[in-house]
Amino acid sequence: MGVRVVAGTAHRALADAIATALGAVPVECESTRFPDGEVRPVVGQVRGGDVYVVQPTGPHVSEHLIELFLLLDACRRGGADRITAVVPYFGYARQDRRTREGQPVGARVVAEALATAGAHRLLVVDPHTTALEAMCGIPVDMLTAVPVIAEALAREIPETAVVVSPDLGAVRLAEHYAGRLGRPVVVVRKTRVSGTSVRAEELVGDVAGRPAVVVDDMISTGGTVEAAVRLLLDRGAAPDITVAATHGLLVGGAQARLGHPAVRRLLITDTLAAEQARALPLRVRSVAPLLADAIGRLHRSEPLDALLTRA
Repeated sequence: MGVRVVAGTAHRALADAIATALGAVPVECESTRFPDGEVRPVVGQVRGGDVYVVQPTGPHVSEHLIELFLLLDACRRGGADRITAVVPYFGYARQDRRTREGQPVGARVVAEALATAGAHRLLVVDPHTTALEAMCGIPVDMLTAVPVIAEALAREIPETAVVVSPDLGAVRLAEHYAGRLGRPVVVVRKTRVSGTSVRAEELVGDVAGRPAVVVDDMISTGGTVEAAVRLLLDRGAAPDITVAATHGLLVGGAQARLGHPAVRRLLITDTLAAEQARALPLRVRSVAPLLADAIGRLHRSEPLDALLTRA
């Protein structure tokens, strides 16, 4: 049962890099559309294979998600022995609970649909919620890109830098980075005003005269980072701020919000094939080696402990 890599249209470059790292040839896959926009993927030979369907569900999220479901179903009907959905960025993970009456739990709906479509396993990178595993009826392996990013940060940030959690939800992530970088942690307490507006209200820790590294799992509109940067500067932090995140969606005006002159470095990974603004001080690290390592271990039935997200 050989490894077969199937690439959706969301990020073919990442799928090709994973296949190259594995020494595998990507399965031929083409996607056609009906005049009304309905997508119909056609997958090549997967019968008897250990198949890994690579499709991050970034913008446009719902369209890429539907394509993923269809790819999984095509592989199942094509006779694949084992199918793993490789979803580096898992859209709808923010909908992990209801905050008001009438809302769905979108993360659970998507997780159940993946299993129904044919996935036997789900492989993700730094999901927005670790509760994803409890919502999914199939095994979920949550990899972390923190070592990949921390390695790059260690070469660039000043010795006096502090690691900043931009909200309470990112504290454990910040502690993970701080442990690898040997730096102290500072925490911002924020209030979300709307989907694009955030108010930073309090800072726990000393940043006076010190460079800062703001870390999070994802940057969507940049509102959380913008509020954190303003508060850091108000509290006397040095105008030498690094922003690091696994997933760079950079939508809804994020590029303008991250264009503050104090933001000297912006470090993300290639979990998404998002268009990036050249004006930003952007550096991109690839997660292809991480995903290839995980896929190789899964294929050989080896443990993934060293690659997994910390609880």
